[in-house]
This record gives sequence, structure tokens and C-alpha cells, in this order.
Amino acid sequence: MWDAHKKGFKAYLQLEKSLSPHSIEAYLHDIEKLTQFLQAKALPKAPDSIGLKDLQEFVKWIAELNMTASSQARIISGLKAFYKYCLLENITRQDPTVLLEAPKLKRALPDTLSFDEIERMIAKIDLSKPEGERNRAILETMYSCGLRVSEVVNLQLSHLYLETGFIRVTGKGDKERLVPIGRNAVRYINIYRQEIRSRMKTIKKGEEDILFLNRRGARLTRVMIFLIIKYLALQANIVKNISPHTFRHSFATHLVEGGADLRAVQEMLGHESITTTEIYTHLDRDYLRDTLQRFHPGFE
Repeated sequence: MWDAHKKGFKAYLQLEKSLSPHSIEAYLHDIEKLTQFLQAKALPKAPDSIGLKDLQEFVKWIAELNMTASSQARIISGLKAFYKYCLLENITRQDPTVLLEAPKLKRALPDTLSFDEIERMIAKIDLSKPEGERNRAILETMYSCGLRVSEVVNLQLSHLYLETGFIRVTGKGDKERLVPIGRNAVRYINIYRQEIRSRMKTIKKGEEDILFLNRRGARLTRVMIFLIIKYLALQANIVKNISPHTFRHSFATHLVEGGADLRAVQEMLGHESITTTEIYTHLDRDYLRDTLQRFHPGFE
């Protein structure tokens, strides 16, 4: 009885939510776990006959499978999405997940680079090599625009509107957004395009519109961006756990510390929910203490 609901849910995720195949597979896996539980407990229930107590028993069941708290929370998130679909399609009249609690998670905030540290990394790029100009343009673009690594490697020439100071980015679920780009990034992209990319002898078929290319004329891999950043951090003597995502996190953190509106940051990052953006707005204790000392008349 669940197969038709799973097919409908899959179509909803594809067409209505525009999720990636990987995300859709994860959601369907969550629902599969629920049906496995119903079979194991001999509870032949349809979605509209499942109540909060059933789901609480299910959460207890997956916890006993030694799943991590984050895995449990993800499955519960999948159930909430499924019942949202059920309500929209009138499969159920009530949402039994409303009062369903997920395990509390401790979020480990990623390291943030200061502006000085980013400048030090960029200064370590060897500009005597052709890939040097490319790597400088990549880092400047990542920090200027707060892009995901997948968005950087797939950035297209036809999506650059550098004269007006914007780029068009294709994010998660193939959703597009316009993102402002700073003058430094524009400058170094133009240098790379004019002095390096335009002189490449061969460009792989199908990659003609990709901005950042490797020596063989193909788009860079996510791993290659990771290795470039790791190497430059090492050269700059920066002892932090740094990845391409660190630049995105630093972009958002610096904006918020500078007084940017959270909704504007959400739009630039391409987050569907404001709650996702909030994890990028942590302010370290020294910054908070300094702010209080400067602006609060009663703080000593």
C-alpha cells in the first residue's frame, strides 16, 4: 500500500521541490525505514492511520539500531517532509510529525578565516604558472560571492555579467540566483580569461562555456579545489581545518559581523530557509564582548 505513496512523494520532490537525485534518494530511504519498522512490528498501517505514538515508537526503534543522533534527526526530517506532502495531496488530514521531537544535536561550527588570512593565502599563489592566475580568480570569486564548491566548478562564462557586477549561479536543485561580485574578483577573472583561458589550445567538448578549466581544457573537480586551498593554507602557515566551504562560511560571517541583513545573506547564499543561514552567523565570544564594551553603557 506504500508503493504508490512513495512514487507520489518522489514526483513531488522532483517537480515541486526540484531536489537533486541524491537528496531524493535520501528522503525515500527515510520512508523505507518507516515501512521496515511497520513490517517488523506487524503494523499494517497506511500513512493516514499512523499517529504520534507510532512515530515515537519508530524513533525508539531506530535509536536501538545504534544510529547516530544526526542520522536519527535526518530520518525525522524526512518523515516531516513526507507528511507535508501527504497533507498537500489530502492523503492525510493531520500531520502526526508536528510534535515529534528529534534528538538534540551539537553543531560544530566550522573554522572561519579572517580577511588577513584570506589575503595571506592569495599572496602565496605562484603567479608565474598559468594556473596561478586561475587559482587567484577562484579564491577571489569564492570569497567575494560565498559560493559552494560545486557552484565554482560549474560557473559558466555565459552567466557572468561583470559589467553590471553580478554573476548567475546554479545552486542546489538547479535553482538559479543572481549574486553580486566584487571589483577584485571581476578584475582577476578578466585577467585569467584574457591572459590564460583565451590562449588555451584545446578545450574539451561540452566544456566551452565553463569558466575555470584545468590544463586539459576540462572543468576542475571539487577535490582539486580542496587541494588548492589546503596547499595555500599550509604555505600561509594557517593552522585551521580549512576547506572550500570555509570561504563560504567566512563570506557570510564577515557580512553579518559588518551589519548585513540576514535576509540579504540568505538570498546571496541561496538558502531556502532562513534557519539554514543562521548557522553562518555565529559571532565569536571576543567579538560579542568587544561589541558590548563599545556600545552597552552598563557593561564593565
